[in-house]
Amino acid sequence: MPEEKLDWPAIRDAARRLEQGELVAFPTETVYGLGADAENPAAVANIYAAKGRPSNHPVIVHLAPEADLSYWAQSVSSDAQKLIGAFWPGPLTLILKRAAHIPDTVSGGQDSIGLRCPSHPVAQALLRTFKDGKGGVAAPSANKFGHVSPTTAEHVRNEFGNDANSLLTCILDGGQSDVGIESTIVDMSRGHAVLLRPGHISAAQIAEVIGSVPALPDQGAPRASGTLEAHYAPRTPVVLVDGEHLLAVVQKLITRGRSVAMMQHAADAIPPVAANMRLPNTPGDYAHDLYAALRAMDEVHADVIIVQTPPADAAWSGVNDRLRRAAHDSLGVLQQLSQD
Repeated sequence: MPEEKLDWPAIRDAARRLEQGELVAFPTETVYGLGADAENPAAVANIYAAKGRPSNHPVIVHLAPEADLSYWAQSVSSDAQKLIGAFWPGPLTLILKRAAHIPDTVSGGQDSIGLRCPSHPVAQALLRTFKDGKGGVAAPSANKFGHVSPTTAEHVRNEFGNDANSLLTCILDGGQSDVGIESTIVDMSRGHAVLLRPGHISAAQIAEVIGSVPALPDQGAPRASGTLEAHYAPRTPVVLVDGEHLLAVVQKLITRGRSVAMMQHAADAIPPVAANMRLPNTPGDYAHDLYAALRAMDEVHADVIIVQTPPADAAWSGVNDRLRRAAHDSLGVLQQLSQD
């Protein structure tokens, strides 16, 4: 979106609202965020209240490209600087040691902080306008806690529009998010890189920059946004089924009188389901369409959404992470629906 096409009156109004402690939804290249002034504990508390989010679950602070990281973090290691140089602005969140004067409401009471610089032009314009680019906007995804993240302004309106108690006062529309799933999260707060959440930026890309593959999470890892076992879920139960058994499982549910919505990326045959959606068979395009597809299938009001399991390749790790959490009880749901 060229700068001349930005809605500057709306952006300035949103920045003013943030400075007054209000909540603002805005687009990023990953998903839409529900934002508040990161240095205003009362405003950040309103994010938790609006989402129904546990107060110990950290949020990510979004910064303008010119932001002074030393204001937000105690230190930035050389490897962290390399990742910033390679991937900011972009869909990468770094966990660093939080500067002492930054309220711990953004980190769920921890001594760390999640920071990222989004690449979406509307997000960048908002961040550069808010406090003249010196502020930070705390922003998890703009949806009720645990639900499917929004990738359009309409998704945000659908999520909060019927809530009479909603604290959201403004939605900036920046079109559909390009990436479609949340940022990669890398913990750099303990002297080495740990991949806390996969995303568009892969472990292999990170390794190319810092010279080593990031470790997997351990018990000492800080809590991070979007890493609970049950997350990113529509209201309709989701079941993951591999391609070999896909049609047999769907046919069995249909014979049991169950209404099935189906999402596939490679299967050719289509059984008589309530709804069927064919997603792209490349990981980037699949991620771009995933949340919109889950929301569309949710509107069918079927008994279950059957999703063909994507490939297990590393390129699909972000997609598979989101689907695994959305379908965290696949076996239990399938057993229940398969009973007469």
